[in-house]
Amino acid sequence: MYPEPTLQHDISLRDFNTFGIAARARHYLRITAEGQLAAVLADPALAALPRLVLGGGSNLLLTGDFPGLVLHMANSGREIAGETGHHVLVRAQAGENWHGFVEWTLGQGLGGLENLALIPGTVGAAPIQNIGAYGLETKDVFHSLTAFDPATGTLRTLDGAACRFAYRDSIFKHEAGRGLIIVDVTFALPRAWRPNLRYAELANALAQGGSAEPTARQVADAVIAIRRRKLPDPAVIGNAGSFFKNPVVSAAQCSALLERFPDLVHHRQEDGTEKLAAGWLIDQCGWKGRTLGAAGVYPKQALVLVNHGGATGADVRRLAQAIQADVQARYGVLLEPEPVFV
Repeated sequence: MYPEPTLQHDISLRDFNTFGIAARARHYLRITAEGQLAAVLADPALAALPRLVLGGGSNLLLTGDFPGLVLHMANSGREIAGETGHHVLVRAQAGENWHGFVEWTLGQGLGGLENLALIPGTVGAAPIQNIGAYGLETKDVFHSLTAFDPATGTLRTLDGAACRFAYRDSIFKHEAGRGLIIVDVTFALPRAWRPNLRYAELANALAQGGSAEPTARQVADAVIAIRRRKLPDPAVIGNAGSFFKNPVVSAAQCSALLERFPDLVHHRQEDGTEKLAAGWLIDQCGWKGRTLGAAGVYPKQALVLVNHGGATGADVRRLAQAIQADVQARYGVLLEPEPVFV
């Protein structure tokens, strides 16, 4: 039997979102075992409520109080789950801290996740956002996941194709998968590990440190150092990491922009499109370091919006909308937010 979770009422969510936004939940349940989901959602009164599945709250902007049921995924556990011909399979429960899981894999002598070190949040959130950094995305090391389907009360297993991964996107952000609740995720880590140094800043940092043939541990340490240098610690200043996606435009649109803005930062994609650097666009519009009320743009990285203390979700949204308007007016490009607005 699974321990029965305790339903709590009128709970502050300030400590459950990395922006530190003061919002409240009408009802709250801390889920520590996947079997609790079926029991909870078998209750017609609870199943009928608006539902918010919460992990680490690091990709979330609370724009007001939540009038329904918050399911806080806090199930824990990690294991080496098996092997294939070229990979070792590792599985973690959805509530596991992401960076802690990356560190655990390195401690097992397994490389493959090191480029994603120090990303805030939980394991269960990684496939939803298809988190990525320094030349690696979740989809590149993903094997499968288990999700609870509230519509049927059963568990489903989804492989990479079923997850429909794209840039900062997956089936879980669309109608077909939005209701699914991820309970565990399995990754396939390569036996014949090689460092992923496609990201120039990471390669340069390792080269400068004298690591001609870096280990996975050295790559992770370099990633951690870069992130700590460029990004604010949510424990110190509220934020949700990169607030906007890097926009992808056609080659023709990029060429037209380059005629007007020769210094435009862009990266050719495999399909011939061009990915623009959202941080550069925001910086060029003069937003780095600026504030609107208690919300502001981080002085060291224009992609990061921060809560200087006491900001509401509405404050952050107003700032984001002002930035979007300026970038679109100057470059004809609409920036899309990464966090989920609730």
